[in-house]
Amino acid sequence: MTGASIMLPFRRAVSRSGAAVAAAALLLTGCAGGAAGAGAASATMPDASSSISAPDPIAWNECGPNLDCATVEVPLEYTEPDGAQIPLAVMRHRATDPTQRIGSLFFNPGGPGVAATDTLRNMPATAGAPGTFSPDLLARFDVIAMDPRGVGQSGAVRCLTDEQRAEAAGTGSDPAVPGGKPLPDLLADATAFTDGCAAHQSIEFLASLSTDNVARDMDRIRAALGEDQITYYGISYGTVVGPVYATLFPDRVRQMVLDAPVDTGLWFGDSLEFLNEVAVASERTLNAWFETCRTESAAVCPFGGGDPEAAFDALIVALEAKPLQVAPVEGVTPGGILDGAMALEAARGLAGDRATWPVLTSALLGAQNGDGTLLHFLWTSITVSPFGVPTAMHEVHTAVRCADWQTPTDVAAHTAAATEVVAAAERIGTRAAYSALNCALWPAPNEDRVTAPLTAAGAPPALVVGGRLDPVTPHHWAESMVETLDSAVLLTREGVGHGSYGTVPCVDAAVDATLIDGVLPADGTVCNLEQPGTTAPAAFATGGAGN
Repeated sequence: MTGASIMLPFRRAVSRSGAAVAAAALLLTGCAGGAAGAGAASATMPDASSSISAPDPIAWNECGPNLDCATVEVPLEYTEPDGAQIPLAVMRHRATDPTQRIGSLFFNPGGPGVAATDTLRNMPATAGAPGTFSPDLLARFDVIAMDPRGVGQSGAVRCLTDEQRAEAAGTGSDPAVPGGKPLPDLLADATAFTDGCAAHQSIEFLASLSTDNVARDMDRIRAALGEDQITYYGISYGTVVGPVYATLFPDRVRQMVLDAPVDTGLWFGDSLEFLNEVAVASERTLNAWFETCRTESAAVCPFGGGDPEAAFDALIVALEAKPLQVAPVEGVTPGGILDGAMALEAARGLAGDRATWPVLTSALLGAQNGDGTLLHFLWTSITVSPFGVPTAMHEVHTAVRCADWQTPTDVAAHTAAATEVVAAAERIGTRAAYSALNCALWPAPNEDRVTAPLTAAGAPPALVVGGRLDPVTPHHWAESMVETLDSAVLLTREGVGHGSYGTVPCVDAAVDATLIDGVLPADGTVCNLEQPGTTAPAAFATGGAGN
């Protein structure tokens, strides 16, 4: 958590075909650092921004087919509205049927750390991916993408140099050790990371990256658009932003849909339990792949010859003992090595989306036969993860969640949580262990963090969409959100996957009806998958010169 990585939660520029299918869906897991629904807002928050003078209208410049771009200045801190200002990147996709236009639809695609402007620009290439808007929505709304402060073109957070990123990516991580390394090494890494964050941008900027400030920024954009109300769709971490906005500005919400939500009581109040529950959710989706592979039999899913769990565990051990050398493939992978930790992380991501189960089977077969190219490519494609993955996205992801989270500074608390998660999730638990250490050492404390429940009292009923087997935001978090919001209904999507809108016609119809007409489904409605997931390989990977 994503994003709730929580989270998309996802890279949208990749076509959903061939090996790229795996990469695109893989990135849905990231939104896991993201989260959702019940967390908090100080009672003084609305007053902190209500006294600011109205912003100037947005000066748009055309920047693509039916797209306009602009930069909007907002206060660094809303308690000092006339103080330092920071620029935010904003993009608008104009309603394709202006005569039927309803208004502006804001969205947040998760992470935290996914750039909304990139997501909107690439949306035509991502039909069938979670969070992709229907033609009906695009016809009736101007879709507004705002890169949140610290994300994308809005001053993306930087914590590591290119050399440090490369070193981190190439450093071995032992999948059998909680956190991947001995604790002293993890603490040293966290110290270098947080020192780098403080060196690359001001402490004041880092402290300002909280979700309540993102919500206030959204309201400045709303005012600059001249809109009295906004319609909102958030997925993964976007479901943190939505309830915060609706709690601060309930009368400015027209309709709201929250897809793949998490319990923001955990997001704002118990980061270690939050991460542990994400790991358990990922473990469940990997187990679902194992169970389906075994049930479909070796004739359909040849990996493991009927015992995929044993084959998987043996492969991870073998790759850790003797990594595969992966040759460069132009446009696919720069090459390198594939070890057990990389294979485990790639499998975690692929197992979290039933659409990529066949690719997971192919990748595992390839690695088993000595060709790690596909599995290595999939590992390098992970840009958002609830756990420590050395990418630029991870730096942004960490900075945003550290601004929101209350993370214990006592290392003993992290050790206790690591012990719990390794016991609860035998394969994924080691990946989650100690992954909040950066926030424990965070150099930019947020002195006015969120504390009151996010009830969105006074806003219209929200539609909350939860997946039964979500690899990042477990279904009971959706139930928690419905209980916490003052008015909400729950729609459940059966099956495996992070995010539901754009993937299941039943969900699509309910979301469109909510956002366009304000007509919500009955509370407790369940949408079944039209086609169950299969583990039949997409293409048999052949052995290579990788042994």
